[in-house]
Amino acid sequence: MTFDEYQQRALATAIYPREAGIVYPVLGLAGESGEVADKVKKTIRDHDGVFDQEVRTEIAKEAGDVLWYLAALARELGMSLEDIAGMNIEKISSRSMRGKLHGSGDNR
Repeated sequence: MTFDEYQQRALATAIYPREAGIVYPVLGLAGESGEVADKVKKTIRDHDGVFDQEVRTEIAKEAGDVLWYLAALARELGMSLEDIAGMNIEKISSRSMRGKLHGSGDNR
């Protein structure tokens, strides 16, 4: 499945007020990202940091929810996931070629 195919199928299930625009998917993205982090934290706390297959599957499910909200955000930005993925590869490839993978700042 391509990112565009995923986005099309995922957005068929998008039920949220369209007038909320960018805000709704951004809040969902933040919440679901927090759930990913929480699963990792609890694995460290409750399972001595052992990421067995069950834990990995649960984290992957939450990562899928992150992807869903990212697909919705991309639509609200007037872009596809393919567009965003391509932009990101261009950005990190440029940083790599210029020896700027380390450091901070969006436009390094």
